[in-house]
Amino acid sequence: MSQEQIASLSDTLITLTTTWGIQVVGGIIVLILGWVIAGWSSRKLATSLEKRSAMDATLIPLVRKITRILVLAVVIIAVLNQFGVQTASLIAVLGAAGLAIGLSLQGALGNIASGVLLLSLRPFEVGDIIEVGGHIGTVREIGLFATELRGADGVYIMLGNSRVWGSDIKNFGRNETRRIDMVIGISYGDDIDRAIELVHAVIAADARVLKDPEPLVAVGDLGDSSVDLLIRPWTASGDWWATQLALRKAIKQRFDAEGISIPFPQRDIHMIQAA
Repeated sequence: MSQEQIASLSDTLITLTTTWGIQVVGGIIVLILGWVIAGWSSRKLATSLEKRSAMDATLIPLVRKITRILVLAVVIIAVLNQFGVQTASLIAVLGAAGLAIGLSLQGALGNIASGVLLLSLRPFEVGDIIEVGGHIGTVREIGLFATELRGADGVYIMLGNSRVWGSDIKNFGRNETRRIDMVIGISYGDDIDRAIELVHAVIAADARVLKDPEPLVAVGDLGDSSVDLLIRPWTASGDWWATQLALRKAIKQRFDAEGISIPFPQRDIHMIQAA
């Protein structure tokens, strides 16, 4: 190889290195800036939405994720354009690939469709206590693919949206009021009217119990070893659990003080002695 050819090859390599090196460095800088801007814009938007009382807290995490994805998509397209890639044909290829992938990921698409329905119809919102799919917990987030719960014992629970949408959903905090259902037995030898009067007194003493609807206290059943009193007061949904526990304790203490017994199951055995 002659000296002129070496010089020409050297000039070509320097030109390519300079040109592509600048493009590569520029592409890396754009990617880094795009990543930072995507994170910043999604956080900024979420913070702005949180300050608006009209914005449902359930939608904020989803809007934040979608914003981040859109910004990153724009950044990637800009980088590809910088390297001379025909993004129109690339988008068509990606669309065809997306269709093929979508067919193979029907379960994931089902989760997305169910997530859209959950966000549209809103059988529950972030912060609600629900029972779904055999799990009870507080809703932490409704995402595109899954719903996150925090169990009463602090356990993290993630359920696919299709499973959530396909199950019966109980929302314990959706309505403002909720009824407490209790059954407490008294002895057959006790005064039923007196026991009912004492239960009414205990209920009336608790300020969390609502006057309307009127609490129900009646004989619900004649059991094998007890007369079962059906006790049904109403309270605010947020006070349901604490009120129920307090009423059970107060009724037991009042019955003890007034001589009303709460019997336990027992069985009489008659022994017959053979002659």
